[in-house]
Amino acid sequence: MTAVSQRFLFWTIVWFCILILSVPTIIVVGASFTTANMISFPPEGFTFRWYEKIALARDLQQAFIRSLFVSTVCLIVSVPIGTLAGLALARFRIRFANLVQVYLLLPFTIPLIGSGIGMMLIFGEWRILGSLWPIGVALAVINLPFIIWSVSSAAGALDSDLELAASSCGAGRFETFWYVTLPGVMPGVITGGLLMFVLAMSEFLVSLLLTDARTVTLPVQIYNNIRSIITPDLAAVSSVFVVIALFAVWLLDRLVGLEIFLKSK
Repeated sequence: MTAVSQRFLFWTIVWFCILILSVPTIIVVGASFTTANMISFPPEGFTFRWYEKIALARDLQQAFIRSLFVSTVCLIVSVPIGTLAGLALARFRIRFANLVQVYLLLPFTIPLIGSGIGMMLIFGEWRILGSLWPIGVALAVINLPFIIWSVSSAAGALDSDLELAASSCGAGRFETFWYVTLPGVMPGVITGGLLMFVLAMSEFLVSLLLTDARTVTLPVQIYNNIRSIITPDLAAVSSVFVVIALFAVWLLDRLVGLEIFLKSK
């Protein structure tokens, strides 16, 4: 194949993949503006009334606030633990390093239903099942490898001579960590933190197993609603999730730069 034909084939595959990934989002967002009482695409007319409906729906508002609380708990738990673990993996030779690497692959190898059932049994034994904060802790434990990867990638790119220079100037271990190491890996911390927040905000299966009727999060509330009938207001809620994800990507690009995220392991 010539260089021109290879380039054409490459970009054809790229744009085909982009189209396949974008079509579901385009359909959901388009259906949220329909004037019909049922989801339809292309939308019949154009209206914002479904967004007005979800803005006034008390059950969705409360579920959204619960999801924010769960995501915040997940962030508070995962950021310090993930930061220290990522630095340890990048800077020190630790025992059982292979087991740690296996743990980092667990989100991709163990079905979420298995992790969720395990968390449900543990929290039920501890008599904390039905509270909101254990959901955030569970999501932090399950998704922790993502922030560890992000921080360890940033730590690997940090020049160790900066820490040696700080030590040579009389800085102790804590001062070196606080003023040199932590600012140096902050792009990885921000990247992992945003990723953890978005993952916790949109997690459904684990939340379904750990919530009850009083503590449903927004994804679970959407699931409860679509069990009866699928209306355009649910498409509007899904569009809000899309906006949150796009805002997280924009914020990540402004604060860190997408190249840091793309270079994460």
